[in-house]
Amino acid sequence: MAHLIAGMTMSLDGYVADPSGDFGVLYADLDSPAGRAYLAASQAETGAVLMGRRTFDGAPDPDSYADDYEYQVPIVVLTTRPPATPPRSNDRLSITFAGDLPAAVATARELAGERAVTVVGGADLNRQLLDAGLADELRVDVLPVLLGGGLRLFDGVAPARLAATGVERVGERTCLRFRPLPRD
Repeated sequence: MAHLIAGMTMSLDGYVADPSGDFGVLYADLDSPAGRAYLAASQAETGAVLMGRRTFDGAPDPDSYADDYEYQVPIVVLTTRPPATPPRSNDRLSITFAGDLPAAVATARELAGERAVTVVGGADLNRQLLDAGLADELRVDVLPVLLGGGLRLFDGVAPARLAATGVERVGERTCLRFRPLPRD
């Protein structure tokens, strides 16, 4: 069964977006040589992407996923409101809409095959996955920037224990890796 990787990039003060909702400063380093190699490694291990509806709606045109989305793999979007017109797909990327979390995870795992399911965007989706015990791994990348406010990754998440499994420096990023432990 595919390994589900939850997590996001956040500022040192714990935000995944600033007060206006902008998150660009947290990903600007992916244009550097180290950042490009880091993204390429993530793309290589990813067999399917799981995202929330707000993240999906962040694309100016849903058809653009088929042309230039960095993960050219099947995408599963958690939503109870699928669009009336399905977005365009290609021979590698298709978009599936699932109305509840267990169904979305099951579909993404099936589509990923032997590769990983990578959660892309959605603080709320990440919190839901952690609370439901559906994440196999938590990856939190911290950038040395203070946003001073905005959207926090872990606000409202249920208390949980994690086992630290690794730490790595990639350019300015500090990449923290954890395995969620079973809840008592």
